Amino acid sequence: MTVAASARTVSPVAGPGVGPLLRAWRERRRISQLELALRADSSARHISFIETGRSRPSEEMVLRLAERLQVPVRERNALLLAAGYAPRFPETPLDDPALDGLRDGLERLIRGYEPYPALVVDAGYTVVAANRGITMLLEGVPEKLMAPAPNAMRLTLHPEGLAPRIRNLREWRGHLLAQMEREIALHRSDRLRALYEEVAAYPVPGEEPGAEPAEPVPYFALPLRVEHAGRILSFVSSISTFNTPMDITVAELAIETFLPADRATADHLRALAG
Repeated sequence: MTVAASARTVSPVAGPGVGPLLRAWRERRRISQLELALRADSSARHISFIETGRSRPSEEMVLRLAERLQVPVRERNALLLAAGYAPRFPETPLDDPALDGLRDGLERLIRGYEPYPALVVDAGYTVVAANRGITMLLEGVPEKLMAPAPNAMRLTLHPEGLAPRIRNLREWRGHLLAQMEREIALHRSDRLRALYEEVAAYPVPGEEPGAEPAEPVPYFALPLRVEHAGRILSFVSSISTFNTPMDITVAELAIETFLPADRATADHLRALAG
């Protein structure tokens, strides 16, 4: 889908104007009108007028404020529409020829990370690419969870997925659910909310029904400890996103890599890879 990038005005969509939306983002970031004004080279008075609807911001000002507030790219389009401007950022399907270079680059990146696991997911945690390290961890997972369009959260937390093999499941599950809660608060996605409610309701293997959910453990880096071929492998995960993306699809991709947390895990993976 291609979205026009012109500066022409369009009819505003129904709902709150751009002022209340910008105020909500500012409050979410916990900064004052004065601080936002300084960041955006404006004045607190002008910011106040925009938020209360007394002043209509230019398209440039909407984008500048969105940038300073670190508003996700998809939501920047919503701000532009609320202000009466055309959306600026397209949402190109990942299989579009225009993204051939991106897909090839992602494939090379995660293959280069082997034998360590790495995958790419979209905003709904659908796996769009994975390397042989991930395939190794998922050995024995039922086909119904693997295709079509496998979901990383389902693969990890489903009782027939990785969950029974994860030795620190309560902590890792708490970490993943907290991560999803932050994403829901940021993106206000019905799709993500439905996924959260689904995976949060999965029974935890070996846990009594009605047990209290685990709180996220405030370690510097919580390891994922998972059993494979009679061994306990330990990983620390890292998530990367694209810097200054100009397309919604690209902005919502995340590359997750799993680094061995100990020498025994690294040695085992290298041995498997020959």
